[in-house]
Amino acid sequence: MNVLVFLIPLAILLGLLALYGLFWSLKRNQYEDLDGAAYRILLDDDIEKK
Repeated sequence: MNVLVFLIPLAILLGLLALYGLFWSLKRNQYEDLDGAAYRILLDDDIEKK
């Protein structure tokens, strides 16, 4: 039972850290262009033309 004294605050701390990371990424507009990366991988811009 003594382990719960450490695990419960650790779980709360990790949850708050994940929530902070989510709000940080939302504030920096990380989820604005979800299709851009999917289309960018199909482009052939890095292939040299001969």
